[in-house]
Amino acid sequence: MKRRHLIAGVAGATLAASAARSQSWPTKPLRIVIPFAAGGTSDILARLFQPRLQEALGQPVVVENRPGANGNIAVDMIAKSTPDGTSFVLTDLGNLAIAPSVTKVPFDLAKDFAAVTVLAYSPHILAVAPTLAVSTVPELIAHARANKGKLNYVTAGLGSAPHLAGARFAHALGLDWAYIPTKGGAEAIQQVAGSHGDLLFNGMIATLPHVKSGKLKGLAVSSPRRHEAAPELPTVSEASGLANFVTGTWQGVLAAAGTPAPITARLQAEFARIAALPDVAQRLKELGAEPILRKPAESDAWLQAEAASWARVVKDTGIKLE
Repeated sequence: MKRRHLIAGVAGATLAASAARSQSWPTKPLRIVIPFAAGGTSDILARLFQPRLQEALGQPVVVENRPGANGNIAVDMIAKSTPDGTSFVLTDLGNLAIAPSVTKVPFDLAKDFAAVTVLAYSPHILAVAPTLAVSTVPELIAHARANKGKLNYVTAGLGSAPHLAGARFAHALGLDWAYIPTKGGAEAIQQVAGSHGDLLFNGMIATLPHVKSGKLKGLAVSSPRRHEAAPELPTVSEASGLANFVTGTWQGVLAAAGTPAPITARLQAEFARIAALPDVAQRLKELGAEPILRKPAESDAWLQAEAASWARVVKDTGIKLE
């Protein structure tokens, strides 16, 4: 009985200490690590929220770009960081959910992270180089079939969500093209806009401005229905005949496992509050991002389910890294 009371007392003291630390949090500057180069979807969102987070939390919030290994370098850095609520990663959670099914990763998705929030969803845009002689999805399909193996599909990284979107599209339609990896969505856009590659699927947030400016030719969006940010673009399903072709970027925030729950809950609440501010909400709408703002426990459950779903896609399509 004494031992049981001792254990309960230790547990209670630990919880009390954790709560006390969380109430005073943050007492140090925070960093939000972006696993890709500046200008991509994760980077754009981080820099939209950064000044408002800094104001709300009363500490500097630094956005740090750490590209490499399709984002896994930065993600692993956060997995191995001290769980004190000072270091976070903002990334495409779809990429993270896919990674264990297509490559060896240095972290355990189920054990090494504490989810903060699934921040926002935006579909992919299917776009082609301005010099490619196609203007519609049917024309692209016909062109790819007539030029088997000759088109270059530029992707934010092998094993990324944009890569698998292109691989799933090609597999379903019997197309064959080469996959050209880059260090992130911003570089992929630059390659296709400069006609150094032929086509891509990429997140709407980063890609739509280049379609609007004419640097890319937008052909379709991978959402369930036409998107209000680009109503002129058909859905991939509508334009190709592929049923239920829905892909996209699910941006979210993670901390290291062991980060106190009150801290992740506070940070999620701040993201949700900021996303509802009129100017931020308007900017998200213009970017084509749908705010999600799942709470930490819901975000963790979603990430595990998403990993299982992508594992089935990888198995069913036989997608392999090239």
